[in-house]
Amino acid sequence: MQELKNKLVFITGASSGIGRASAIAFANAGARLLLCARRVDRLEALKAEIAALHPDVKVYSFQLDVRDREAVLAVIAGLPAEWSEIEILLNNAGLSRGLDKLHESNINDWEEMLDTNVKGVLYVTRAVVPGMVNRNRGHVINIGSIAGHEVYPKGNVYCASKFAVDAITKGLRLDVVDTPIRVTTIDPGLVETEFSEVRFHGDKERAEKVYQGFTPLSPADIADAIIWSVSRPAHVQIAEIIIFPTSQASATVVDRR
Repeated sequence: MQELKNKLVFITGASSGIGRASAIAFANAGARLLLCARRVDRLEALKAEIAALHPDVKVYSFQLDVRDREAVLAVIAGLPAEWSEIEILLNNAGLSRGLDKLHESNINDWEEMLDTNVKGVLYVTRAVVPGMVNRNRGHVINIGSIAGHEVYPKGNVYCASKFAVDAITKGLRLDVVDTPIRVTTIDPGLVETEFSEVRFHGDKERAEKVYQGFTPLSPADIADAIIWSVSRPAHVQIAEIIIFPTSQASATVVDRR
């Protein structure tokens, strides 16, 4: 197993859900944390929680919208020396907007999903990976989805964005095969987070129904898989993990009782 203590981990979208759970899991392992999100108040609350649990764990946080190419490049290039040599990148920031037929859906929703889920991953990866190549070490983990393997009704553009994440992950793995850098995608099924509330534009009642009648995955379940992936011996590369709750068999097949 690889020791994670004092390794520098950069997590995007760290303020909630899988990003937040992953930050806590890496803190538990003694890693140093570089955290970003759009919601600074939630980042500060997370920092305080980690400080209470692990006073010795160092955390550097900042506001960042991964859709903003210039901001991404400037922030990464301008990191203090102590925080510049990123060893593990977790591209977690992502979202879904809407669940509608393609010809009836909101084009602004398309833009937000593609800008965040695809271009945001590209911008952050482009800013971080050259340093990994120069230092000859690193690990990139992209949070994908079962939606990147199966297209489901009314999922059209969201599924397209996650198929793109899958392709980006595979392409990057090919591009760095001549280095020790490892590239992983973690592709969950139903995880109970703010995902559905965001998808349904704040409709909590509709969002809650997504997770009723069965036990969904939790963000901590995904964080556990991430920690396992990055802690494998250096010669072991976990290319892809698809994770379902036991009651789920595919993107659209869920046993609800």
